Amino acid sequence: MDFKDYYEILGVAPNADKKAIKQTYRQLARKHHPDVNPGNKAAEEKFKTINEAYQVLSDEKQRKKYDALRAQYQQWQQKGGRQQDFDWQNWSSQPDQGARVQYATAEDLEDLFGNDSPYSDFFANIFGGKASSGRSASPSPRRGRDVEYEVDLTLEEAFRGAERALEIDGHRIQASIPLGVRTGTRVRLAGRAEPGKNGGAAGDLYLIIKVLPNETFERDGDDLHLDAPVDIFTAVAGGEIRIHTLEKTLTLKIPPRTNANQIFRLRGKGMPYLRESTKRGDMFARVKLILPDALTDLEVESIRALASARQKHAEPSDVK
Repeated sequence: MDFKDYYEILGVAPNADKKAIKQTYRQLARKHHPDVNPGNKAAEEKFKTINEAYQVLSDEKQRKKYDALRAQYQQWQQKGGRQQDFDWQNWSSQPDQGARVQYATAEDLEDLFGNDSPYSDFFANIFGGKASSGRSASPSPRRGRDVEYEVDLTLEEAFRGAERALEIDGHRIQASIPLGVRTGTRVRLAGRAEPGKNGGAAGDLYLIIKVLPNETFERDGDDLHLDAPVDIFTAVAGGEIRIHTLEKTLTLKIPPRTNANQIFRLRGKGMPYLRESTKRGDMFARVKLILPDALTDLEVESIRALASARQKHAEPSDVK
């Protein structure tokens, strides 16, 4: 029988708390789940192993027993003892004292692997895998699995909210996505995922939002930033420019002597708050100086004369 280092299998430290163990398990389970890796036997075996490791390390009583066994086994090895000579009998589970398997997610190993045992000999001998299979003459209701589905949105769709027709496991689902979502937002659609078994409730569908980059606007939380082209005449003398927002076109007043990169704040013209659609972030317009189109020769000469006069004014007078 081969010893299993469950901490190494999950990639967590021996002093890891329950939260860290659970988070790591969920990440690995999602990566190696047979539904994500159809026909991949290596992923299937990995999935079995990480479930087995999580079963032991997530249960306080089983983890305490495992830690004691692990410490004694490591001491045995350090003294030069061979695995096959280790006294496993002292650690074997007694009849009717098998572990009670309760996985954090709703994956049903029986559905995935049929009648084949999902446990290693190590687990079955130490923690009583057979006794923990949970099968009975009257199967209890089981909730369906939750499903995650990544959805790409444009910034405009995130601003206004969107509808998506999704095809999941052969079922067509119409999903409503609220306004104000951002990359990483999880939109929960209760009861829209895998059907339950034996009268159990259906799982939930989680839409994982990814907001695509926008050519005009840069998003920072609920605020928006953009470059506002301003010609040099308007920047010097003042005037008005038109600003395009995600909602409508606005007029922005440019005061005289406005420099490049000066920023104007438009309050309440940013993104709507998620779940508080009446509140909005701000928009920040950064001045980008440009030359006017098709300058005439007279305009160029006038600018040259102005530049020459400015230069003479800036030069110190000769003192005699």
